[in-house]
Amino acid sequence: MIFAYDPSTNPLNNNEWSFPLLECIHIAGFTLSIGTIAIVDFRLLGLSGGSKPAQLLKETAPWTLFGLIVMLLSGPLIFSSDPAMYLANQSFRFKIGAMVIAILYNYTIHRKIALANASPGVNKLVGLVSLALWVSVVAGGLFIAFV
Repeated sequence: MIFAYDPSTNPLNNNEWSFPLLECIHIAGFTLSIGTIAIVDFRLLGLSGGSKPAQLLKETAPWTLFGLIVMLLSGPLIFSSDPAMYLANQSFRFKIGAMVIAILYNYTIHRKIALANASPGVNKLVGLVSLALWVSVVAGGLFIAFV
């Protein structure tokens, strides 16, 4: 027996406010996570003064994780509204790939360098790569509607 998914049975598709509300929650989650990561990145780039990257990372880590959890819970719910459309969308596939790489990078290389007393050149490279990865995730998400 072949499973056929009917998007009209999904509650997100049955009223006018549930999908936009869930998207707002999703956007708030990634704004929190990417925003806190960007704060550390700007410090790695030397664009802000004050705390060292290690201190900023420690202070923002719980907020980053909370934002990622919100994003990673709301995203699959949004996906459930029309899985066939999302899977066929090149921008969506790009976003998911970029997001996996960005999360892995954030919790490995980015974290290690931010906690270390690395040279300014290494800090800048790591901060630039991190920002580029997260901008790619956001751009991929924005272009889902246009591809």
